[in-house]
Amino acid sequence: MKKLNLITLVIFLIASTFTVFAQEKSKVASTNYNALELRNVSTGFASGRIADIAIHPENENVWYVAVGSGGVWKTENASITWKPILTTNLLIQ
Repeated sequence: MKKLNLITLVIFLIASTFTVFAQEKSKVASTNYNALELRNVSTGFASGRIADIAIHPENENVWYVAVGSGGVWKTENASITWKPILTTNLLIQ
């Protein structure tokens, strides 16, 4: 019984030593958000509002989206890629 208690004590001491060393090494690095600058993230156009969305009744991967600037966009893969169908912007063709 004494041998079992001694083995348990040795295992406990070894395990607690590793825990202390692990805690000392895992210091969380502080993040300095002051270095980041604010920037606008958008489509690059003056209007990015969605006016209406229509999903094809038989194929829900096909969507039609009308935007506030007057264009209509279509996706055939559930919004992974888009192509313009109708646009009032002369930059998109």
